[in-house]
Amino acid sequence: MEQIIKKLENSLYKGFIDQNRAVSSQFKPKLLSNKAHENVLTTLLQELKTCNSFTFSVAFITEGGLATLKTMLYDLQKKGIFGRILTSTFLQFNQPKMFKELLKLTNVEVRITDIKGFHSKGYIFEHTDYYSLIVGSSNLTDSALKANYEWNVYLNSLENGEIIQHFKNQFEHTWNQAAPLTIEWIESYQPLYLENMQQTSKVASPPLYVTNPLKESLLILPNKMQTAALEQLKLLRESGAQKGLIISATGTGKTYLSAFDVRNAAPKRLLFIVHREQILNKAMADYRKILLGDESEYGILSGTSKNTNARYLFATVQTMSRDPYLQQFAKDHFDYILIDEVHRAGAESYLKIINYFTPQFLLGMTATPERTDNFNIYELFDYNIAYEIRLQEALAEEMLCPFHYFGVTDYIKGDELIDETADLQKLLVKERVDHIIEKISYYGFSGNRVKGLMFCSKKEEARELSNILNQRGLKTCVLTGDDSQDAREQAIEQLRIGELEYILTVDIFNEGIDIPFLNQIVMLRQTQSSIIFIQQLGRGLRKHNDKDYVTIIDFIGNYKNNYLIPIALSGDKTMNKDNVRRNTVNTDYIQGVSTINFEEIAKKQIFDAINNTNLSTLKMLKDSYFEVKNRIGRIPLLIDFIQQNSLDPEVIINYSPNYYDFLLKLKEDIAPITDYEKSILALIGKDFLPGKRIHELLLLKLLAEQETLSEQQFISVLHDHNAYLNEDTLLGIENVFSLNFFVEVDKKKFGQKPVIIKSNSNYMFNEELQLSLQDANFKQYFVDLLDCAFIKNEQFLNDEPFKLYEKYSRREVCRLLDWEKNEEGTLNGGRPKNGDFPIFVNYHKNDENDSETNYMDEFLSNDTFKWCSTKNRYIDKSKEMQILINSVANGTNVYLFVKKDNGEGKDFYYLGRCDVNPASAKPDQILDKGSYYPVVTMEMVLEQPIQYDIYHYLVEE
Repeated sequence: MEQIIKKLENSLYKGFIDQNRAVSSQFKPKLLSNKAHENVLTTLLQELKTCNSFTFSVAFITEGGLATLKTMLYDLQKKGIFGRILTSTFLQFNQPKMFKELLKLTNVEVRITDIKGFHSKGYIFEHTDYYSLIVGSSNLTDSALKANYEWNVYLNSLENGEIIQHFKNQFEHTWNQAAPLTIEWIESYQPLYLENMQQTSKVASPPLYVTNPLKESLLILPNKMQTAALEQLKLLRESGAQKGLIISATGTGKTYLSAFDVRNAAPKRLLFIVHREQILNKAMADYRKILLGDESEYGILSGTSKNTNARYLFATVQTMSRDPYLQQFAKDHFDYILIDEVHRAGAESYLKIINYFTPQFLLGMTATPERTDNFNIYELFDYNIAYEIRLQEALAEEMLCPFHYFGVTDYIKGDELIDETADLQKLLVKERVDHIIEKISYYGFSGNRVKGLMFCSKKEEARELSNILNQRGLKTCVLTGDDSQDAREQAIEQLRIGELEYILTVDIFNEGIDIPFLNQIVMLRQTQSSIIFIQQLGRGLRKHNDKDYVTIIDFIGNYKNNYLIPIALSGDKTMNKDNVRRNTVNTDYIQGVSTINFEEIAKKQIFDAINNTNLSTLKMLKDSYFEVKNRIGRIPLLIDFIQQNSLDPEVIINYSPNYYDFLLKLKEDIAPITDYEKSILALIGKDFLPGKRIHELLLLKLLAEQETLSEQQFISVLHDHNAYLNEDTLLGIENVFSLNFFVEVDKKKFGQKPVIIKSNSNYMFNEELQLSLQDANFKQYFVDLLDCAFIKNEQFLNDEPFKLYEKYSRREVCRLLDWEKNEEGTLNGGRPKNGDFPIFVNYHKNDENDSETNYMDEFLSNDTFKWCSTKNRYIDKSKEMQILINSVANGTNVYLFVKKDNGEGKDFYYLGRCDVNPASAKPDQILDKGSYYPVVTMEMVLEQPIQYDIYHYLVEE
């Protein structure tokens, strides 16, 4: 308690008297607003996760606002954490349906106040020794918590603090006079709400009726994406190109975009190719809104219509590719040909049409150009990517309907997780069906009626599940590839008008279908590919007047492919395990009001999949490699993978000693390099490609450009880059390039002799490397590695050795602290050297591993760590322990590095510098293989509390 009081006093001094006072930020008063990668919701979730109870007083609540908290509230309910919400009917803003959603929260008591003008926005969280408070402008709406321009103050207080007592007293007074939320109360409120809605609609502006088609056409304007794409298409044609490719996320308006471009290009005749007949009428109707013209100018060529004389012809690929229809047209009959869903164009039917016609311009459109059959779509369009916008960018531009994704745990029976890999009998047990119904009800939907799509893995499962759901009172049907087009269209119409609530489907509706009114997507199958995942999620992303957002409910079982979920949602294709973990823990890459939420057990399933899966098999790397090669039309450099948002070059180099050998594995025809040149590439790839320090990179780059460099010139360049520099730094760098830093096995890998020689205060490469760099082939590999390393270095700090929450191996820590030798093999839990004491902790030990002792390491809070020494350490007898215990007094820098478990590999998160509390040092014992060993424990206080998402990732089992 004394520590908390001291921290609060210091934080209040910093917050209200002197902002320059250096204090722990755990209790620091903050202004919460919604900025890029930082929003009010993040702090709200952090406080909920760590509180013992919570109290909200908010005037306005929306279903979307509740959706952002539902997963957290579910997990809190499992832990026995309860809360209260006080709200109102002020301005009749709160919808009756929202109040029904509140009733689903079994661990939240809700009351309604009738105070006139009730407009409060306050969130109070009770912790063990203190309270936290968020008060300001944010109501409980998804826009207020994540997107709007908001001001909220975040404060902390002890229970006896005047401010917290004032808030609590105000709340309790209003709470005691408020009415409990019940279904009867909601039924009495609904007529008042509807009456207010009717009165509001009467005074609203009258609708704009457009009777002139020309005016209607002019009212349809290109959105931001379409405007940029149209300009690129214009420039492409002006350059003489005859082909172009548009890559645009589902729901971003590709059809309108193409119609705008056709209007700009003004062809005499147009051919629009699709793969399904039901798309034709919708596409033709959209074109007429933009191009206008007489109805006779538009025609369809399909299995049911043969209007081949139209100026604007909309055709299915199946019909147009048949010789009787294809050959009745001259090769140059169409000036402009457009192919929708062009990722299918590798099929013989598409190629037959493309190879037959000679239009002035050929446009292809797709949301997913990636192929698994090695057909090169990019080559087909002369590598002319006119424009590209993927899911994350489209959400940021508000071009799509927002979504709230919920990764939920599939049904658990005893200790067994029942998922789609189980046999049909287990899949359809009453308890699992109850579980599915409970989840789709709890997470809900936006709109008056559920209009849902369930993706199943097996036809038998879909049919049986549909029967059971119908028996439970839901209205569902099944569609598979066995069903006719008419049956599909009939089911979609029944879903639209409310005769159905869900369509259960297998292997269809992944693409090429437009159902904009969908407000709930349920995934009852494992993620086999990130492409299919995004296609299925995308079914609900089209905007529609009947919904504010779409709910995505993904039932996550014990699948080895679970790692694909964060890859698909983030669009991060680096195959870097640390990136995948971070994108599971921190989902701020999703812009706008959309959110990604994982239940705790579901999140653990994903982490297990990441740890247990090799993300760098030759097949995975080969697929990614050829995807980039196909896209750019040549053998890629490593820098190309970064620029094309593909593989992390580190993943390639961790698989193969150097990129040259990797290309040989893929049987690429490349010019040879020498063994010594390979060793130089291995050194740069292994130690410098991660970019964690700019010093070595600058020296390599400068010497590749000039024969010699003086020490003073190098120092000047380091100063220009604001790079830290002390008396040990230059010696450390020279030690690395002389290879003295490395153990013998690494010296052999890196060519045995010094890479850089220092003579008369001048640096130069050794003679063999100087000669090699005169060869353009080798120099390309050399410079390519450095280019990648400089890009990676942009995320690191150059004014100190380590950056918070980045990951470092023991080897890297030795190098960045400028130790004379790499001591990673004997460093273990840490050791003092040269005034530094790095500490390495594997937080969750493997109980089944007898060779690993379970030390008593423990986070006491997000800024205090209890550390346990290695075996056979004594407070008084161990020199290392004395240095550590008295580190504050003797000026030793203590750095804390922690990894969650052995699944993280060799790298540790850097959590910052620590101050050791000498009074906390105590002797203790640990049991290892039946014997007791002396250890020392002590508490360390971090300079900065650990970031919320990293902290909970590390401490949770």
